[in-house]
Amino acid sequence: MDSNRRTAFVAGALYLLTFASSIPAVGLLAPVLHDPRYVLGAGADARVLTGSLLDLVNAAACIGTAVVLFPVVRRQHQAAALGFVAARLMEAAIIAIGVVSLFTVVTLRRAYASDHTGDPATLVAVSTALVDVRDWTFLLGPSLVPGINALLLGTLLLRSGLVPRAIPVLGLVGAPLQISAVLGTVLGMNSQVSVWSAVGVAPIFFWELSLGVWLVAKGFRPSPVIGVQGRTAAALPVAP
Repeated sequence: MDSNRRTAFVAGALYLLTFASSIPAVGLLAPVLHDPRYVLGAGADARVLTGSLLDLVNAAACIGTAVVLFPVVRRQHQAAALGFVAARLMEAAIIAIGVVSLFTVVTLRRAYASDHTGDPATLVAVSTALVDVRDWTFLLGPSLVPGINALLLGTLLLRSGLVPRAIPVLGLVGAPLQISAVLGTVLGMNSQVSVWSAVGVAPIFFWELSLGVWLVAKGFRPSPVIGVQGRTAAALPVAP
């Protein structure tokens, strides 16, 4: 396996890891996300902590995809490639904020369970606020930023020809739909469970999934960016 094939495989595996970690996390976090009185009950802390740790795995994998792909896609356009890395870092940071907020809810629940000190109404209010923080991070991190990622990376991959055109086109079509759906939700014109949101998220979901599967199974296509026969293209000039 040459270096370009290895790079593609690792990047694709990291993309698939984001799915393998984020999808189970949704179900595992359900108790704390949907029960306002979770902080006063017996709790399902192990389940919630596992889901939160999976979210951290997702955040790390997000950063990994950008770090691994950057040396390749920067040869197409350095500024756009750097923007992709920055967007991935921002997405991971926002996810981490949501994880910390849920860790704090678990801490409050354990403290109340151990000595029952504190006003229950106040604990419920604080817990609800922390869950609201996590909901906002979910909207702005895994929902909004992937649309920005699709615009940046999709353009780089489309122009470089590193993957079949259909894959980045799917991301470029879905990006404005996803961004508009999230902004509509922020402005109170939409909800996260609506036709508008579903139309926006579906292309982004399949763009990232198909990219991960292709990179793992096939790798990069022959391209001047990496050398027509897969040879290194380090000497190629970087586009302005």
